[in-house]
Amino acid sequence: MKVYRIKVNGKAYEVEVELVENKEGNLTETSRRDDIVSNAIKSDKIEGNGEIVKAPMQGSILSIKVSKGNRVSKGDVLLILEAMKMENEILSPVSGVVSDIFVSEGKNVNNQDVLLVIS
Repeated sequence: MKVYRIKVNGKAYEVEVELVENKEGNLTETSRRDDIVSNAIKSDKIEGNGEIVKAPMQGSILSIKVSKGNRVSKGDVLLILEAMKMENEILSPVSGVVSDIFVSEGKNVNNQDVLLVIS
């Protein structure tokens, strides 16, 4: 645990920060991906022709049935989301190619989090 002193509008505050998870990778890559997801959420599309698949509920990703670059048809199972001890199949809303995956197995997601994109 680290303690930092932060000044906001001339007033000093002490903040304790605990490292909860180490993340590997380049921060720039993470920031770029966050920007892509943020823009995708706003438009429900990526680069004008991508379909965003969002989590229909809060839960945990049990398994991912597709990989980046896979061709999928409308109705294909993309991943399994566990919510309230029930396994829910997340189906493809369109036919296309999986252009990006924003989750991994074991990750917890919130309702409306972006899971993947189909172009």
